[in-house]
Amino acid sequence: MTTPNPIADLLRAARIVPVLTIRDAAQAVPLARALVAGGVRTLEVTLRTEAGAKAAEAIMAEVPDAIVGLGTVLARRDLLLAQRLGVPFAVSPGATPELLDAAAESGIPFVPGIATASELMAAAARGFTTVKLFPAAQIGGIGALKALGAPFPEARFCPTGGIGEDEMRDYLALPNVVAVGGSWLAPPAEIAAGEWGAIEARARRTMQNT
Repeated sequence: MTTPNPIADLLRAARIVPVLTIRDAAQAVPLARALVAGGVRTLEVTLRTEAGAKAAEAIMAEVPDAIVGLGTVLARRDLLLAQRLGVPFAVSPGATPELLDAAAESGIPFVPGIATASELMAAAARGFTTVKLFPAAQIGGIGALKALGAPFPEARFCPTGGIGEDEMRDYLALPNVVAVGGSWLAPPAEIAAGEWGAIEARARRTMQNT
């Protein structure tokens, strides 16, 4: 019997997860509306800026069709923030033992970042079999995913980092890849300029090509 894996199912349904770095919380809602209108509903709002948490909160309040997760989760305090906001998932670019332990204790659907077999083993030992391969392209991309798939057949990946619209289909074709993450859907320059039409069009084209 296959063990249920809600976070893998969520990512598999999404296929594409935009990694959003929002510098002005006022841009969060129109950005999310543009992505959702283009068919992209599952969003990773990073904590790389001071506006990140407010941006996630605003999207959750005003864009009900969006599924908002917190990204760039680095420490227990970020997991506590995710709990307070009530987000359905959280993502890290890497994972220390302390972060993995805190995530396991929190019960939050968590996608730890890994770059090596040892890091994957540490995540799996705490029950996390769906992980973010980061930075994917820089550490071997498709070749790395194929190599990790042999000794870890139960692992599922959301590769992120250095992946663009031209490469996403090759990644999604791999049996151990449930989704692809990336920032190409909403470039910072377009967010800053409020080019919501361009972002919506790119999101629609991306989803049509998955």
